[in-house]
Amino acid sequence: MQQVDFSRYDNTWYQPGSIIKCFLWYFTNCIFFINPVSFSSRIKILLLKLYGAKIGRGVIIKPGVNIKYPWLLEIGNNVWIGERVWIDNLGKLKIGNNVCISQGAILLFGNHNYKKSTFDLIVKEIVLEDGVWIGAKAIICPGVTMRSHSIAKAGSIITKETEPFTIYQGNPAIPIKLRKINN
Repeated sequence: MQQVDFSRYDNTWYQPGSIIKCFLWYFTNCIFFINPVSFSSRIKILLLKLYGAKIGRGVIIKPGVNIKYPWLLEIGNNVWIGERVWIDNLGKLKIGNNVCISQGAILLFGNHNYKKSTFDLIVKEIVLEDGVWIGAKAIICPGVTMRSHSIAKAGSIITKETEPFTIYQGNPAIPIKLRKINN
C-alpha cells in the first residue's frame, strides 16, 4: 500500500505575492491586526487598501484578526469582523454587504490531497454573499459559497454551499430552519 512521503511535497507552484510584499505584510499584520491592542478600523482599512484589498464603507475590524493575504480580499459595505477571526485566505475571499463574521471564526482556503503520496496543496476561494452571519468559532471550509442571508451557527462547520436565508448548525453543518427577518 502506498504511503505519504512529505519529502516529495512541493507547492512551489503557489505564489500568492512577492517575497517582499509577503514579508512586509507579515509584520504589518502582527502589529496592527493580530495584536490585541485596539487600533481603529480606519487605520486597519487604510493598511489593507495599501496592500491591495478592496474594501467598502462602514467596515469594522476588531482586535486580534489574522489576515493571510489582503491583496486576495474583497469586502463590501457594513461588514463586521469580530475578535480573533482567522482569515487564512490562500485564495480569494469575497465578502458581500452587511456580513457579520463573529469572534473566533475561521475561514480556511487550503487543504491537502490526502489521496496523493505527495500530499499536494489544494487552494479554493470562499464567497460570503450579502447578509451572511458566521457565528462565533464557526469554520468555513475551502470552496464554500454561503448564499444570501444564510447563517452558520456558533461552532458549526460549513463544508459545502449553503442555501439562501437558511440557518445551519453542526459538524458537518446541516440546515435546521429558514431565516426570517422582521422589520
